[in-house]
Amino acid sequence: MFIVPLLTYAIVASFTPGPNNIISMTNARNHGFRKTLQFIGGVAAGCLVIMLLSSYFNLVLYQFIPKIQFVMNIIGCLYMLYLAVKIIRSQPQERGDKEEGFNSFFFGFIFQFINPKVILYGITAISTFVIPFYSSHAHLALFSVILTLVGLCANMTWALCGSLFQSLLSRYERPFNILMGLLLIYSAFSVFTVS
Repeated sequence: MFIVPLLTYAIVASFTPGPNNIISMTNARNHGFRKTLQFIGGVAAGCLVIMLLSSYFNLVLYQFIPKIQFVMNIIGCLYMLYLAVKIIRSQPQERGDKEEGFNSFFFGFIFQFINPKVILYGITAISTFVIPFYSSHAHLALFSVILTLVGLCANMTWALCGSLFQSLLSRYERPFNILMGLLLIYSAFSVFTVS
């Protein structure tokens, strides 16, 4: 069933360290969880718009160029493998940003339109795991909401954990990255088993 690989991809792509998660964690550490909710709300709103745009972009491509599915699956698979290698090989980073301007709804919303991780997340997830099975407006909206909710859960988790999660990651970052990378490799190869 396609939902397991879709959710695996969505969880790995959303919960691994990325700009939204790092900023959420840093904002919660610096300003508190409640004040960080405005940024997380902006991220969720922007992410939903990106998911909907990705859905209809992919649908148009599939309707007008039916043979593009295989090519898009290859591109999506290669991108996921690239992400997996990048995650597995990543080194610990400094996460000490204390910028006030990063903690607003507006910044969270606008940031999604220049965040390549979110854009590629939407295009890859929708083209690989949704469009081959569903193309109605209701399904595209539903899966856009599901993908956004997974991302929202990731942001909330990183914000809730704040400095606790940061200290755990500093001790266990390497095994965590290897596990996330291996799960992403599973998602990449499952592209060809669900098509």
